[in-house]
Amino acid sequence: MCSAVRPPRFAPELALVVALAACRRPDEGTQSVDPTASIEFRIEGRTVRRLTLAALERAAGVETVTNFDAYYRREKRFRALPLDRVLTEGFGSLDGLRAKQFVIRARDGYTVPLAGERLLEGGAFLAVRDVENPSWEPIGPQHANPGPAYLVWRGATQTDLESHPRPWQLAVIEITRFDLAFPHTVPAGEAADSAAMRGFAIFARECVRCHAVNREGGHVGPELNVPQSIVEYRPEAQIRAYIRNPLTFRYGNMPAHPHLTDGDLDGLVAYLRAMSLRKHDPDAPRDGGAP
Repeated sequence: MCSAVRPPRFAPELALVVALAACRRPDEGTQSVDPTASIEFRIEGRTVRRLTLAALERAAGVETVTNFDAYYRREKRFRALPLDRVLTEGFGSLDGLRAKQFVIRARDGYTVPLAGERLLEGGAFLAVRDVENPSWEPIGPQHANPGPAYLVWRGATQTDLESHPRPWQLAVIEITRFDLAFPHTVPAGEAADSAAMRGFAIFARECVRCHAVNREGGHVGPELNVPQSIVEYRPEAQIRAYIRNPLTFRYGNMPAHPHLTDGDLDGLVAYLRAMSLRKHDPDAPRDGGAP
């Protein structure tokens, strides 16, 4: 029994019940989701459905999920919705979704391309309440609030943030191909086996989550190509060193990339140089100075 609670002077059985109720952990059933929060479901840019989290909770069912969270670096407990049921409600059926490509967009600009096969491998949940902290425990270097919806993975082998990303403040789930979602990030005309295309594959896999090229992609980190490409105002050696370990330059959100080889960095620089010749800037000022 919790030593901080003094049972009131009721009958012994009733006193025990009251004391245990006062001592219990945060009630998993009493926290409510933000009634205005919603998830938008799109297919190739077209909105097909928008559902509030409250409606999704009623339709998909909510479970308590315990998992090792790579951001918090410890086990966390959430009230969460099975992602397969969320996708069923959003798109009407799971038929064919494993073979589709998805883009998941967060409110803060984080943008994650993911294969349907990955999303539907099992173990993915949409956390809607932090069991341990009704106000959500702050997350990440900027101590952000991950609510109202945070993608988590329950499996012991699903803790790697590269293979199983965990976007918080999730707002949009879209079915679309990468080249349709981000057409102006593609180095059109480059040979399939060129260094630029190898770099593009790395950008699509690891960089587009936070960075945009030609205003397409994530918006957590800086735009890399317009109005000036990073290769036009930073020396190549500095770019390579920054990608490898950004914390040697400044504190921020960008993770280190020690796994990238010298050849990978060659490819990324070649891609950035190729894109510096393929600028597309819909926000550039037009004649007269107005965008």
